[in-house]
Amino acid sequence: MTRINSAAALPAAFLLLAACQQKEDNTFEVSGTFPDAAGKKVYLEEVRFDRSNPLIVDSATADKKGSFRLTGSRVEENLYLVQLAGANGPLATLINDGDDITVKADPAKKEVPYTVGGSPASSALAQYMGENNSQLSTIFAYARQQDSLRQQGVSDSLTGSVRTQRSAAADALRRYNLDFVNKSNSPTLTIFALGTYQGYASNPAFGLQPLDRAQLLEILKNATTRFPQHKGLAQVQQSVSGAPAPQPAAPAASALLNKPAPELTMPDANGTPVSLSSFKGKWVLVDFWASWCPPCRAENPNVVQAYNQFKNKNFTVLGVSLDQKKEAWLKAVQADGLAWTQISDLQYWNSAAVGIFGFSSIPYNVLINPEGVIVAEDLRGDALPAKLAEVLK
Repeated sequence: MTRINSAAALPAAFLLLAACQQKEDNTFEVSGTFPDAAGKKVYLEEVRFDRSNPLIVDSATADKKGSFRLTGSRVEENLYLVQLAGANGPLATLINDGDDITVKADPAKKEVPYTVGGSPASSALAQYMGENNSQLSTIFAYARQQDSLRQQGVSDSLTGSVRTQRSAAADALRRYNLDFVNKSNSPTLTIFALGTYQGYASNPAFGLQPLDRAQLLEILKNATTRFPQHKGLAQVQQSVSGAPAPQPAAPAASALLNKPAPELTMPDANGTPVSLSSFKGKWVLVDFWASWCPPCRAENPNVVQAYNQFKNKNFTVLGVSLDQKKEAWLKAVQADGLAWTQISDLQYWNSAAVGIFGFSSIPYNVLINPEGVIVAEDLRGDALPAKLAEVLK
């Protein structure tokens, strides 16, 4: 399932395999200007296959104008993140195909608000992310429209037009991604795009058709022919060709199944502490999400529908946000129509909820019975209403 993980929201199944070892005498520099970074620490992080989180390779404090310079080592082309201390996500995502890469804020760019110079692959990456995000937003809008019509009691026959438009948008995004990976001039970007598409395709909320193993192997075969010296790409090809049929990974919190839910206390939007134990006596879905997480936002209409369907059957939802900015969190709550209790310690991946429940990606949820025992987890798409219909008879 597609989820945003603590490795800066990257499609780990592909990207983490694309990492490489460092050597000392081959370096590149990143100079950037982001006004929001003024006086703050900025980090250059390398995505590594042997770590659950990116590896910090350099850091600097931005000057009063928000300018900074960072240096990285490389043995081959790879993916890097420019991360601002305390920010929800990276300032920029780069590929080290140039010796002197420049990156600066560009508020006029809505989908990817920065501009890159000195790195053709990074510029292509930004363009890809912008187009991908734009098309995903269109699909998401159709999904919300469908959900709104269902809530109004409109018949399925009358929602057919919206469903057809959503399907057409999903097909267009699939064609765009296939064309992109086959024409990409960067092995790292090829891996990134494959991982990104496969990740979103595994989320039923988007309605995308994933690439099967044979299609992946054909794409990777062509890519390794074009980039025969790239070890990361060869590792991905070897992994896919030698791997058994994909199986869903066991969520990190599986050890909590059929056990009493751990206590969790955090402030709500008004700063009032709310404890999970206060919901004892009710069925409660603890939903971990964030405003900056596209798969979470795509899943929200499904949670809203389930909440409205079962809220009168001793069931509720407790939203736990991994946001860091209160304004963004509350804006998303209102925009997505999340009518249940919401709490957050505004600590991003340092949230106490991560350590207590042991998850490493979102969206994620656990279903707790009136006795306070976790009876299910990771209920998404049709699995959520199906499980609720089973237990709330």
